[in-house]
Amino acid sequence: MTSPLAAGVGTADSSRDARENPAQEDLGHLQAWERSSDSAKWVGLQSRGEKSRGEAMDALGQALFSHIQGPGPHQNGQSEAKELPWLLVLLLRLSGSCPFQDIRERCAQMLQAAQDRGIKIPRQLGRGPSSFIPLEEILQEGAESARRRLFIEAFVSTGRVDNITMVMGLHPEYLTSFWKTQYLLLRMDGPLPYHKRHYIAIMAAARHQCSYLVGFHMGEFLQVGGDPQWLRGLQYAPQKLRNLNEINKILAHRPWLITKEHIKALLKTGDNSWSLAELIQALVLLTHYHSLASFVFGCGINLEIDQDGGHAFRSPSPHSCDSSPASEDGVSTSSGTDAMEEVEVLMERMKLLQECQLEEEAVTQEEMETRFEMEKTENLLVTTSVDIAEHSLPPNVLCFVEDPEFGYKDFTRRGEQTPPTFRAQDYTWEDHGYSLINRLYPDVGQLLDEKFQVVYNLTYNTIAMHSGVDTSMLRRAIWNYVHCVFGIRYDDYDYREVNQLLERSLKIYIKTVACYPEKTTRRMYTQFWRHFKHSEKVHINLLLLEARMQAALLYALRAITRYMT
Repeated sequence: MTSPLAAGVGTADSSRDARENPAQEDLGHLQAWERSSDSAKWVGLQSRGEKSRGEAMDALGQALFSHIQGPGPHQNGQSEAKELPWLLVLLLRLSGSCPFQDIRERCAQMLQAAQDRGIKIPRQLGRGPSSFIPLEEILQEGAESARRRLFIEAFVSTGRVDNITMVMGLHPEYLTSFWKTQYLLLRMDGPLPYHKRHYIAIMAAARHQCSYLVGFHMGEFLQVGGDPQWLRGLQYAPQKLRNLNEINKILAHRPWLITKEHIKALLKTGDNSWSLAELIQALVLLTHYHSLASFVFGCGINLEIDQDGGHAFRSPSPHSCDSSPASEDGVSTSSGTDAMEEVEVLMERMKLLQECQLEEEAVTQEEMETRFEMEKTENLLVTTSVDIAEHSLPPNVLCFVEDPEFGYKDFTRRGEQTPPTFRAQDYTWEDHGYSLINRLYPDVGQLLDEKFQVVYNLTYNTIAMHSGVDTSMLRRAIWNYVHCVFGIRYDDYDYREVNQLLERSLKIYIKTVACYPEKTTRRMYTQFWRHFKHSEKVHINLLLLEARMQAALLYALRAITRYMT
């Protein structure tokens, strides 16, 4: 993902836009600065060669020095005053997350030099990439080789290592697959123009109030030449994009409601019609960013340092930047004995289930269906008190949302007619979805399939302090529970395993992150699996991300198949 720092709105109607959408004013200043002739010298920061990086840092240092000295006789003092803060924020970001030590050290030196000259320098709000995971857990020195190579690739190609990448880097094998897929979706040839891809990402992220992704892709949208007016809200976007709103909100919250009529309405002949290839790409983008919003909230991803709200120009507070996320209500505050017992209970239940599978006689389909229905009913009781506290939408997110009251409702609700259960065997990813996507949007089907397989099979054969553990049963329970809350049933799966392996606090967390991620809290994150490593909790979030995406895709692709037949 390209740096939002390297993007801006431009100057057209900038003062009026800024009043209606304040974030645009900052982006406008950034655009003028980043596209100046000097900025080309800084591209060398992304070089693999130390000499090129050094030359780029020299240019950056000269730019900083000229700003500190004040505008020259031919310079615009007002413009210079606006550029200096963003130059300082760039240095702050690079000093903390650049994978090249030489850049980190020189940026830190420049910031210190500026501070010594009486310049107020920015401070990061929060600490590290996640508000849930201590920075030290993410930056473990011992696990650097594979992760560092991936971070270097990210920095060389995009100029940053964003917070999502830093946290996903706890699982390098998955991150590799994720990056390949996202790169294809956003940067490679495809039916949709690049700016529309980013606008669709904004629309998807806004459904879950994800300011992180909305802000990020506003910058991306502008960087690839998108019209700044569109960022004032959905009503300023072309009708063709606005027509996606209905399917966007259904995919985000109740994908089982999608029918072939929704597909037909988008594909019908007219000025604003979609081609089937365009629609496939749009659906993949929508489901990708709905699910990525789940990951952002589920892992407590902090805003990037250079995003609005990610930094402040103020003196450091002893309590603001240096506190570890875990120190407030994290793992350290729970009872060690209770947490240990949780691990042992889970291990014992896995062992008993494996033994029962060997001893139990063949179960009838009727019995298996009954167990699924019981799990669906049980799922109605898995609620969180956060449900009653509706969050107010930030203005820069609300402008991209129509019908904000529309949200997730339990697939099975008391007193309501239940939609037909989606039997996974009737429309599978392997036999149906994969081939349809590959036919209409070549290569992406293969990459999605690889990503699903990587996360489903990802294991280190460990659980908390235990090693040599077969975790396949646990991973399957998490995956199938996510599909269950979206109404998908596997005929050959015994849903009693879900209740045996997923304790209530974990179920609450999974359902919240998968269905209404904007309501996820740090308390939910810390209350389940209290003796497990943070990397194991991130692993759960990767399973949630992919299981949720596959569930929504299956509903959408089934509707397309029905439209085509």
